[in-house]
Amino acid sequence: MKLPVPDVILPADELGHVHFVGIGGAGLSAIARIMLARGVSVSGSDGADSATLAALAKLGARVHVGHDAAHVQGADTLVVSTAVREDNPEVVAAQQSGLRLWPRSAGLASVMEGKRTLAVAGTHGKTTTTSLLTSALQAAGADPTFAVGGDFAATGTNAHDGRGDLFVAEADESDGAFLVYRPFGAVVTNVEADHLDHFGTEEAYRAAFEEFLDRIQPGGFLVVVVDDPGAAALAASAEARGIDTIRVGESSAADLRLGALTFAGNRSAADVTLSGHLALVQGSEGGSCLRLELQIPGRHYLLDAAAALAAGLRLGFAPADLLAGLAGFTGTRRRMERKGEVAGVRVYDSYAHHPVEIAGDLQAARALAGEGRVVVAFQPHLVSRTRIFGAEMGRALEAADEVVVLDVHLAREDPDPSVTGELVAAACRLPADRVSYVEEFDAAPAELVRRARAGDLVLTLGAGSVTELGPRVLDLLGKD
Repeated sequence: MKLPVPDVILPADELGHVHFVGIGGAGLSAIARIMLARGVSVSGSDGADSATLAALAKLGARVHVGHDAAHVQGADTLVVSTAVREDNPEVVAAQQSGLRLWPRSAGLASVMEGKRTLAVAGTHGKTTTTSLLTSALQAAGADPTFAVGGDFAATGTNAHDGRGDLFVAEADESDGAFLVYRPFGAVVTNVEADHLDHFGTEEAYRAAFEEFLDRIQPGGFLVVVVDDPGAAALAASAEARGIDTIRVGESSAADLRLGALTFAGNRSAADVTLSGHLALVQGSEGGSCLRLELQIPGRHYLLDAAAALAAGLRLGFAPADLLAGLAGFTGTRRRMERKGEVAGVRVYDSYAHHPVEIAGDLQAARALAGEGRVVVAFQPHLVSRTRIFGAEMGRALEAADEVVVLDVHLAREDPDPSVTGELVAAACRLPADRVSYVEEFDAAPAELVRRARAGDLVLTLGAGSVTELGPRVLDLLGKD
């Protein structure tokens, strides 16, 4: 459901009782956690029970499984997930009662009030980069407030109301939400066409990032990963507007440049050279060399960490503290998350749902697998995305040894019989015996176990229910 952003966004303490429709989701649950920490009265509902609902109830929220008009009684403001339909009974009841109806973006903006916001945007890598930046700032003693689109593996939470003046936020572009915020500092990881169900065209998608530049506060800054052509073009545009722009990446044009990248198992590392403007910020004449180390595998994660490091350095924090925070980061759930090992088969789960993300995670999986094979289960996410990118998804999956493609996870869209996971499987040019389309979700665990053998790595990929497969695969392996 798309709701208009109000002309005036009140701070959270002026919203009265806030009810979240879709409170179990990553975006709304993070806002709810922060409001609860600030003493705001919170309730919410979700279509299914979850550990997130239990955690919010423990923090003081009144939570409901299922949606009912009675749940909004006593509420003053509703914050509504984009996945909620217009005929949701709670939304209808709020409209009839004249309550405030806000989209997620307005709810997040309300808790940003009074903080210096660092907004992390980009087609891919937002959750990991936001988490890495948070970890780095915490190690540097900043205690930022943060709202992330995934749970930290170490703490199991996706938000915290910090005592410091910084607010680190994942700035999602999928519904234009990132154009609501007014960040002091912005990070853009990449700009590649996605979410065309909302934007319509690739040109409109890129134009939204240009508009995002206008949201950066005077005196603020932008960090851009310039290895990505779309992001590099955005950096040039930002500089033309007079925005303090910091380039990062392996590119020779980077102010924070990565070199000598190494990957071993679940670890990644790179040398970091500071030059130009960023070296001057650090009080050096240039050439400063640092060592970046991570406990998560993959080149794309090193680039995410480089962006986080650059933002921390621009804010004036000590390099050693920031690097320690990055080295101590143990990952975010659903981002190359290890689920377990049985019978010599390791199982990982990741959120990748765009061709570029699939390619990055399969590269990381290859490093983790060592001498073993990579067996992947991929679930396309959204009919609209599969229609546009299905062939590219299939091509990206060719980096695996064995591929199982599930049917499309519909999320907020209606089914289309002409757009199924079979489109993705058909585009994958591996030998026919190494690729299968499994229409029935419950048949997928057995198919993965049939293909896997000792030493292999099984990777479940996608933004939907595919995350449920890992434990079922491990259970079946234990019964063989």
